Amino acid sequence: MTENSPARPFLEVLSGCRQPSPPLWMMRQAGRYLPEYREVRARADGFLDLCFTPELAAEVTLQPIRRFSFDAAIIFSDILVIPYALGRAVRFEAGEGPRLDPLDTPAKIEGLNTVADFATLEPVYEALRLVRAELAGEIALIGFCGAPWTVATYMVAGHGTPDQAPARMLAYRHPEAFAKIIDVLVESSIHHLLGQLQAGADAVQLFDTWAGVLSPREFTRWSVEPTRRIVEGVRAKAPGAKIIGFPRGAGALLSDYVDATGVDAVSIDWTAAPSLIRDEIQSKVAVQGNLDPLALIAGGNALDQAVDDVLSSYASGRLIFNLGHGIQPETPIAHVEQMVRRVRDFRG
Repeated sequence: MTENSPARPFLEVLSGCRQPSPPLWMMRQAGRYLPEYREVRARADGFLDLCFTPELAAEVTLQPIRRFSFDAAIIFSDILVIPYALGRAVRFEAGEGPRLDPLDTPAKIEGLNTVADFATLEPVYEALRLVRAELAGEIALIGFCGAPWTVATYMVAGHGTPDQAPARMLAYRHPEAFAKIIDVLVESSIHHLLGQLQAGADAVQLFDTWAGVLSPREFTRWSVEPTRRIVEGVRAKAPGAKIIGFPRGAGALLSDYVDATGVDAVSIDWTAAPSLIRDEIQSKVAVQGNLDPLALIAGGNALDQAVDDVLSSYASGRLIFNLGHGIQPETPIAHVEQMVRRVRDFRG
């Protein structure tokens, strides 16, 4: 940072410098809880059209920054754009979430494209360039992708399930076939993350939302090892890349994940044990999290206490204040404002 350049607290934490007031952003901060998002969403011809129209994606990315002055913006996109670039049919049905043609047998997996058409994702990179041009210098821009395990769970089942049993069963019964999906997603994720960094992202996050359903052995094979390969592949081309991992539900396995993958920070959900995180994680990497999204909906004293619990647990080390998962659509805006005030007032 030069003498005249603005302070960038989010990136300072990722680079090893604790901040007296933790930087703050929210997963899914561009979304349906905001009336301005709903207005833009109504103008788009479906969810994917919103993701792939750069001007609209950039606008909804910037909306929560304008309203709440967060320390980071995360590009509006989706973890399933990589299957889309691989030629898989991806559609979003109202009230039912994503739908794909399932890859639920080894024979179907044999037909999977091994190289993605990244020209189809150029709108994502253009949206990043538009956002970067609009953001103040002190605000970081985050790119992202889904981790291979989590993306594969949707590709195998064709939709989300309560415990992603279809992918888990396929991985047990046909590990070689399942590994082909993972290998393709690792290479595609490296390419996509590099594309986002080249387009202006300051950091990237890997969302492994379904890591917590895996046994320890399977967690190492399907979550840790693919993440390690992605981090290694990205840094081979972008040595200084800042990478955040989010193996949701990893629990006691989180320390192994940090040691093996080389990420700069980990997001933690609201069930994480504070002593474990302080003793085994924060001495190695920054921590991001971990307010319960339901506490944000509840508001009032319950929200104040939940915010204070996160700060008292983790703010003595490197902390990026965030939620333990994405903000829910029914969250009152006033409660987000309450949370922001309480975090900004903290000095530790």
